[in-house]
Amino acid sequence: MSAVGRLGRNLRDLPGALTPAAWLAGLVAVLIAYTGPLVLVFQAARNAGLDRAALASWIAALTIGSGLATLPLCLWYRQPIVVAWSVAGSALLVGGLAHYSLAEAVGAYLSAGLAVALLGWSGLFRRLLALVPGPVVLGMLAGVLLRFGTGLFAALPQRPLLVATMLLAFLLLQRRGFRAPTVGALAAGLLVAALTRDLHLGGLALELARPHWVRPAFTPGALLGLALPLFVLAVASQDAPGIAVLQAAGYDPPVDGPVLVTGVASVLTAPLGGHGLNLAALMGAICAGPEAGPDPDRRYGAGVAAALWFLLFGAFGATAATLFAGFPPALVAAVAGLAMLPALVSSLAGALADPDERTGAVFALLLTAADIRLLEIGAPFWGLVLGALTSRLVHGASR
Repeated sequence: MSAVGRLGRNLRDLPGALTPAAWLAGLVAVLIAYTGPLVLVFQAARNAGLDRAALASWIAALTIGSGLATLPLCLWYRQPIVVAWSVAGSALLVGGLAHYSLAEAVGAYLSAGLAVALLGWSGLFRRLLALVPGPVVLGMLAGVLLRFGTGLFAALPQRPLLVATMLLAFLLLQRRGFRAPTVGALAAGLLVAALTRDLHLGGLALELARPHWVRPAFTPGALLGLALPLFVLAVASQDAPGIAVLQAAGYDPPVDGPVLVTGVASVLTAPLGGHGLNLAALMGAICAGPEAGPDPDRRYGAGVAAALWFLLFGAFGATAATLFAGFPPALVAAVAGLAMLPALVSSLAGALADPDERTGAVFALLLTAADIRLLEIGAPFWGLVLGALTSRLVHGASR
């Protein structure tokens, strides 16, 4: 069957694939994005002193861009290929964005997105992944995420009832096998915050997002301190797991085509504040799993549903910005910590899995977690450098 014929078939079958289970799976996937990675975006914007208009544009760029990238991939390949913004990249920006101007950050986003697009276009993605020292990258990622795990417990003295309730809800839901325990933890936290009058939503109003264009600036510090880590994190710790999730669900996913699409989408959304889009692992797992429908051949409908939810929520980016501004900081810190917990656990497990690579991985973790800056370049870059050099020094030129 030709590519056009295949696309026509997928479109004809789409109404039958958009089952209630598919709509629910897509909604849960998007809620995970909003209760975890989007909270990190809000924290990064607050630490960097961005105004409400810039934050609303950033949120809209990420969510609408995710929807517009997910939709054609699902329809073209007939697989639940979900695109979202980089979780690890969001975590990186919480501490790193404040060190650069918004124009410099946008220049870094553009550069990272262009590098991803060129990688997908060249067809070198698989071969490049083989050259990246996986445990070192995962060690660096664990160092980035570690601060969010400690932030969860640092918030406990501020609001003990709130944080303890969220933690208990998360653990109980995880014990019962709930696929998105962070959503339940957020609901529990919102209930406690409402009962204790710790929610401030007086200014909440339904408002369409407005684009906030930023002219990019390119500086060596931002390219090395933001663009390079964002590129490495997107390719090694986001796109690769996203492909693996689909393979584990029984699909034979394409590799370079989706990476090209995410790179192009990242370039297009960067001037509006978007820091990068990539293949989503956790959200992809929800849309590719049996909860999305009994027939794997029709689960692409869950990916399409997620894309449509993204487009709907993204159109009201200003409302989302106002909503998160009314949350107590302890709730935001707790949600971020809980949302990052699975990624932190998997990163640590992957970083320490190979005994021969543990020293380099741990060095990368420790230096990144120390959050030092040298030559105006952030710690994740130096974590990668130290980890790679350590691995090469220990194992010789063969590494």
